[in-house]
Amino acid sequence: MKKVLLAAVVVLGATLLLVPALGLGSGDGRKVLEARVLAPLAPPYLGVAGTIRSVPGAGAQWSIGDAEADLRSDGRLEIDVEGLIVTVRGDNPLKQFGAIVSCQSIVNGAPGVTNVPTALFDANTAGDASTKTEVDLPTPCLAPIVFVTTPGGSWIAVTGR
Repeated sequence: MKKVLLAAVVVLGATLLLVPALGLGSGDGRKVLEARVLAPLAPPYLGVAGTIRSVPGAGAQWSIGDAEADLRSDGRLEIDVEGLIVTVRGDNPLKQFGAIVSCQSIVNGAPGVTNVPTALFDANTAGDASTKTEVDLPTPCLAPIVFVTTPGGSWIAVTGR
């Protein structure tokens, strides 16, 4: 009986060591997404027609200078944007931006989308803003997308080009 119990403990210990080595751990802080380019909202993605994973596009075209988004497996999220402006205005009319991390996940036992919003973060009229925050990522979080949003939750920039 002791030998069986000892063997079970050894197998369990080896399994616990093997899971992180295979990359199956979810909260260890490794990078899930490293985007050095974000695409601004542009036609034909304006408004409801521009909905991606249930996140609608804003109502006006936006331009962006430079941007980065980094998402880690433990939920840490960093976003830096420069020059995120409404194109026809030539400036940013919003005092704050938000962000949404969108994941393909499991919803009610079936494949689905889970969108996790962040708190709002300050932006200036030049369209410069940054945040270091944490989000509660679902398990699994497959094919993540990071959106920069208006305070109302419409996207104005998204990971991609």
